[in-house]
Amino acid sequence: MRKLKQQLQDYFFVILVYLCAFSLPFLLVFAAQKLFINCLPTVTKFGLYFLFNHDWNPVSGYFGALPFLYGTAMSAGFSLILASFLGLGTALFLTEFSPQWIQKPLIMLIQIMSAVPSVIWGLWAIFELIPLLQKFIVPFLKRNLGFLPLFQGDFYGVSMLSGCLIITIMILPIMISMAIEMIKSISPVYKEAVFALGSTQWESIRIGILPFIKRGLLGAAILGLGRAIGEAMAVTMVIGNKPEISLSLFSPAYTLSSVLANEFAESISKLHLSALYEIALILGAITIVVNILAQILIHGIEPLDLTKLLGKERMNTPSSLS
Repeated sequence: MRKLKQQLQDYFFVILVYLCAFSLPFLLVFAAQKLFINCLPTVTKFGLYFLFNHDWNPVSGYFGALPFLYGTAMSAGFSLILASFLGLGTALFLTEFSPQWIQKPLIMLIQIMSAVPSVIWGLWAIFELIPLLQKFIVPFLKRNLGFLPLFQGDFYGVSMLSGCLIITIMILPIMISMAIEMIKSISPVYKEAVFALGSTQWESIRIGILPFIKRGLLGAAILGLGRAIGEAMAVTMVIGNKPEISLSLFSPAYTLSSVLANEFAESISKLHLSALYEIALILGAITIVVNILAQILIHGIEPLDLTKLLGKERMNTPSSLS
């Protein structure tokens, strides 16, 4: 009897594990199916024109997602570029240059940053970041780079630039943490081999670190891109929420996530609600594709032939010719 009871427990446990495992893809498919059904009115009326139309007028019933796609691409792209450079630089400092007594507090601070709610970052941006931009950063950019279309026009505070910077701050902890883990995963033997050849600190980083983590860094960047694309609350508070397409970073903009946060609860018609459902479906599809690509890059890192790499680098340095 006891043996039968144990077998039944094992049987139900296995069933429970399978249910937990298959519930996640089921929920994803179920959510996608519900979004698709609810967006059928706009799909039927506008078709692919919905993606390329720049008009968004709920009163007249004309809807187009192009301003939101453009705002999402611009904000995510610029913030990703900034976060990649800052994240890699910070990770190299913490792993290669900083003393032990400052390394742990800084890493802890980075972890705390990732846990701060986005609404807090949004409030901080309104009361601290935007005034800083108005007083110092924007005048400097206009004075030195005002000939570029990116830095032309009036700056009213809430803008694409504010949105890009707040997204950069929010995805930095992800970039830094992943870069640190990838650098720490490199065997010390590689670094010692590089130093044994008389390499400088910069050469040791360029030869012994960067080639081993570049693919993983790209994956981390794309993972950060997924976070940047889906960020809603903080971006909604500072980006301006104006559905227009402008090259200037000083102009207000709109993103896919911010239009959902602003208008979903206040939709004025079934067609308006259907358009928002279609935007949600587009946002979900982009996020899934981006995250899948990031996982492929991060977990598909191939080992490098260090001997060949070192030989090639030493042949290209002037010291090897003397």
